[in-house]
Amino acid sequence: ICFHLTHFGVLLDVSKTPINPKDDMILTIITYLGCGISSVFLGITLLTYIAFGKLRGDYPSKILMNLSGALLGLNMCFLLNSWLAEFNNDGLCIAVAAILHYFLLASFTWMGLEAINMYLAFVKVFNVYVPSYILKFCLLGWGLPLMIVSIVLAADKDCYGSAASVMTVNMVAFVVLILLSNICVFGLVLAQIRGLHLSKAAGMNRGMLHDLRVVASLTFLLGLTWILAFFAWGPAQVPLLYLFSALNSLQGFFIFLFHCLMKDNVRKQWRIHLCCGKFKLTDYSGEVKTTHKQNSSLQMATTTVFSYVTYSCTSDTSS
Repeated sequence: ICFHLTHFGVLLDVSKTPINPKDDMILTIITYLGCGISSVFLGITLLTYIAFGKLRGDYPSKILMNLSGALLGLNMCFLLNSWLAEFNNDGLCIAVAAILHYFLLASFTWMGLEAINMYLAFVKVFNVYVPSYILKFCLLGWGLPLMIVSIVLAADKDCYGSAASVMTVNMVAFVVLILLSNICVFGLVLAQIRGLHLSKAAGMNRGMLHDLRVVASLTFLLGLTWILAFFAWGPAQVPLLYLFSALNSLQGFFIFLFHCLMKDNVRKQWRIHLCCGKFKLTDYSGEVKTTHKQNSSLQMATTTVFSYVTYSCTSDTSS
């Protein structure tokens, strides 16, 4: 793991087939640019939701904050990897590899928790109050990766330095499990969204462009672009590695784009608190507060999915 130059593809390299140095260098540049851009925009996303309390009042927003934190840790660790490798210290290398392993597992755990919450609130129409719901998610989201890394370190800390290590095996198995689950939820949620389009109760008439945005939004939120790593074999290996490195190193940027910049309530908070002159808003009358305990089943389903995938004010979902 501790290399001077490396690209995102090594995180889930299942083919173990070497590529030529020129492609490796280009992939490394793409990865470092993508990680740098994602780190900046993940930081902006976190600061936005931390600073403006009105944005983090529902479960999707709180889960999004934790996912952003995990991805920020992964990107920063990857960016610092080559610099730390210059020290040629085995102990430091193992520590960096363990931290990188932890944040990768944490990122996928939170992607899985995004899917679970989406399923419970939108597909299952889950409206039963669960005490400390987000606290339990946090214990799982941050605790499970810590437990896995601790077990690997306890079993054999030197495995982090080997080419085909226990870390790679358990990481790939974990990622495959999360991705398979997220693909199932992705399909179910899209089916439900389609049902809402056809339902008079939804009261929404969206076009194809909106549907494409929904698909793209959920794809990056659930980490489905990571699937490309498992198809990077033979003649398709290098092209898919380019696509994989570009999309996944920029995952944080796309999360900011779809779940921060393109959400009307976020932009309104920016205009209220950060803008001046004609761009400043003084009244935010469009906000509608909802809770998981008070909504009806249909209202909860609609509000929850629109928290994830729509780009208009939440008042559009009230009826």
